Amino acid sequence: MKNILVLEDDESLNNGISFMLKREGYNVFSTFNIQQAKEFFYNNNINLIISDINLPDGDGLSFCEEIRKISDVFIIFLTALDEEVNIVNGYNIGGDDYITKPFSLIVLISKVNAFMKRINKEESKFKYIVSDEITFYLEELKIIKNNEELILTKNEYKLLKYMMENSQQILTKDQLLECIWECDGQFVYDNAVAVNIKRLRDKVEDDIKSPTYIKNVRGIGYTWAKGCVRK
Repeated sequence: MKNILVLEDDESLNNGISFMLKREGYNVFSTFNIQQAKEFFYNNNINLIISDINLPDGDGLSFCEEIRKISDVFIIFLTALDEEVNIVNGYNIGGDDYITKPFSLIVLISKVNAFMKRINKEESKFKYIVSDEITFYLEELKIIKNNEELILTKNEYKLLKYMMENSQQILTKDQLLECIWECDGQFVYDNAVAVNIKRLRDKVEDDIKSPTYIKNVRGIGYTWAKGCVRK
């Protein structure tokens, strides 16, 4: 599931955009000021940012300029400023698209879907993910550790792929629960995350009592502690 960060201080507009995006199947982080947006961005794997420019604690251009220094995440600007200089500034700092208010939500969704297709196309080029001694072959759904294949269930494959794709990020129990839910589409019991994490740990860790790959983040969720490289 792709993650979208919405930064818009107009509550009604923010809710409308978020609702439409969720209907499209995206995971949405709704924020109303730059401080909130930074917290969500730096703690989650964001695929696309939809940002207003005039905000209560600064401007979206400066926020996205900061983000662009460390990430090539797609950025769509939303603003009532339709002067040419503002549009040019948006593109100059690394924005990918610029939509002036008022606008059609259908048009916005179409643009988002187009960017997501580009992301999926780029991701499909990767054949495997490597993390220390573990290699995940994406097409074959084959996991190799120290030259030995690990046999996983569907849920475990889904969890492992999701965690490795978001390595060194804190993943909440709700995020991981969605991952399991999508896997089978069946009723998910309350401790589904803990149970599946334990089973996955049993297979990937050398020492269950001192895990090096999957670590708990007390009160929040879990993280894949090792770095990952896609090839």
